[in-house]
Amino acid sequence: MKRKVLIIGAAGRDFHNFNVFYRLNPNYEVVGFTAAQIPGIAERGYPAEIAGILYPNGIPIYPESMLEKLIKEKKVDECAFAYSDVSHGHVMELACRCMAAGASYVLLGPNETMVKGEKKVVAICATRTGAGKSPLSKMLSKKYGRKLAVIRHPMPYGELVKQEVQRFEKMGDLDEAKCTIEEREEYEGHIANGAVVWAGVDYEKILRKAEKEHEYVLWDGGNNDFPFYKPDLLVVVADALRAGNELEYYPGEVNFRMADIIVISKHSQNRKGAKIVEENAKRVNPKAKIVKADITPKIDGKVRGKRVVVIEDGPTVTHGGMPYGAGWVAAKKAGAKIVSPFKYAVGSIKETYAKYPHCKNVLPAMGYSDRQMGELAQTIKKLKVGYVVSGTPMNLEGLLKMDRKLVQVSYSYNEKEMAPVLKAIGKVLGK
Repeated sequence: MKRKVLIIGAAGRDFHNFNVFYRLNPNYEVVGFTAAQIPGIAERGYPAEIAGILYPNGIPIYPESMLEKLIKEKKVDECAFAYSDVSHGHVMELACRCMAAGASYVLLGPNETMVKGEKKVVAICATRTGAGKSPLSKMLSKKYGRKLAVIRHPMPYGELVKQEVQRFEKMGDLDEAKCTIEEREEYEGHIANGAVVWAGVDYEKILRKAEKEHEYVLWDGGNNDFPFYKPDLLVVVADALRAGNELEYYPGEVNFRMADIIVISKHSQNRKGAKIVEENAKRVNPKAKIVKADITPKIDGKVRGKRVVVIEDGPTVTHGGMPYGAGWVAAKKAGAKIVSPFKYAVGSIKETYAKYPHCKNVLPAMGYSDRQMGELAQTIKKLKVGYVVSGTPMNLEGLLKMDRKLVQVSYSYNEKEMAPVLKAIGKVLGK
């Protein structure tokens, strides 16, 4: 008899695991997905058009809060956990919830979920979201341009059929696809570097199409997930500001133990933390090469003595657990008077603070819908500030009507410190 499976996800790894392991597997029947982390993604289903011949009616998606009820009502045999950047305690709490309701609990690993490419693959991953993957990935897209297929970890928060395979070559493609703020944060820099970004839902289809067009593949990881493709070189970024998290968060610890190169980012901001990360790396992954590198934020404007609100990359300061990001660091160093937006928040932004109170001194760049972007702008308008300091790596000015002067913060690695990483990548890619 088929085993009935409920996939516990967040519109990313869950869809990939279904596509590569469950979709055509006659031994299993996936009775549903659950959704967490991202607002609004439980209000749809996985469409029949991409679910395969075994699922002519598609697959429903439910809120994770319904977990026990679904297990009992649908007679679920096993629950497959499939999202990222959560503590080991969170993973096991869900395991206990599932098992108490009668189901088994599984985690699919790299051998069952990594797709093998025909071209060389370099993967950039991390131990936590916000550790510093993006500036490294963008260094590579700037160096290799269109030779490199930049394939980004999924963020399919819209119409899944239309998003099955996405290709972004110019900024107008982002407008046409109605990309969210989170997507734009990851895509705009690569496009500005002359690279083509690929993303979507079906990552085997995405890979095969990208391989026809490019010489190499860059897996640009999201959160702290491990790669969807089997890498020829795995570079993992660990955050000195969150020392110890590399052994406390799933699946970041998987990356940390598999890595060929471990980059300890922000090391001069917390030298003691960097030492802890280095010691942990030598203990659990002695084969990995260790590189220490700083991320330097630069602020495009003078804000000394000015009242500002700081907008940060959403995932970094929400489920990433950081109280601030590069925007706050740059604004503080520049002498700005940072105003907390917490008590001025409206709608879903207020709800975000209720869930993640640790980041109340900055404004998470939440923009998963037009409504949410509107609420972000409303929150800014209520603040008595003259400037918005943006630590998110995208142009917010075109999306939000803020009636405030926008000051952009950029951040990049010290290229001299990153030289060993770039050399190792060049050796794999033949350059």
